[in-house]
Amino acid sequence: MADDAAGLLRAYDAQVRAHVPDRLPDGVRVERDGPLVRMVGFGGRGMIEYRDLGGADGHELDRLIARQVRIFAARGESFEWKLHAHDRPADLPERLRAAGFVPEDVETVVIAPVAVLSVSASAPAGVVLREVSDRIDLERIAELEVAVWHGGGGSLADDLEQELAADPDGLTIVVAEAGDVVVCAGWVRFPSETEFATLWGGATLPGWRGRGIYRALVAHRARLAAERGRRYLEVDASDDSRPILERLGFVPVTTTTPFVWSPPSG
Repeated sequence: MADDAAGLLRAYDAQVRAHVPDRLPDGVRVERDGPLVRMVGFGGRGMIEYRDLGGADGHELDRLIARQVRIFAARGESFEWKLHAHDRPADLPERLRAAGFVPEDVETVVIAPVAVLSVSASAPAGVVLREVSDRIDLERIAELEVAVWHGGGGSLADDLEQELAADPDGLTIVVAEAGDVVVCAGWVRFPSETEFATLWGGATLPGWRGRGIYRALVAHRARLAAERGRRYLEVDASDDSRPILERLGFVPVTTTTPFVWSPPSG
């Protein structure tokens, strides 16, 4: 398969979208509803994913959307419909808004063939990268997320702990530490039976940005992907991280927007 943007997008659509992990945390289940893959019971928010909508349109699509709302409303849970810019029909965003969904920040899906990535970057002096799995380190990562995003750590430590317990080979978590302070953290997932590894996290404390720490964290995880024989590395990149990733060799292929439905308050 060609490693140009179109070829990378085809590989992503075929292998990553709607991928179901082999081993799920206790209490988490995956349900199929036509073209949709629905995940419930993980963290505080459900998830809807799909490779495509199988031509669903008009009233048929509205009914499919409404059915997901009813299911999560009965559970009293919010959920995310992971929309991509190349999804069809073109009016899908308007249909989601009409059903009560609210779009969050747009991210860019960037992909790089592992073989072309620059993986020689190392942490600056005084910063050490370390792979972690202990609960105390997961809690420190959650505290970092709260510090960077002014909230939002939520159930992150619980979620990561449950995911590691269910599939320790499918997830590796890395922190960057300056002394006893976690200044950046990220993790890499290895979806089974795909050529991909996917990168997550990467939040860096404001006072430590611009020193190459995030770049070193990407390089470390890229080396892990190469050791596993993975062909591609994928990231849902924020506007802050996208320029760094493109300089390392990542190619933008599409955008993704979380459309979130939440139960009415009260």
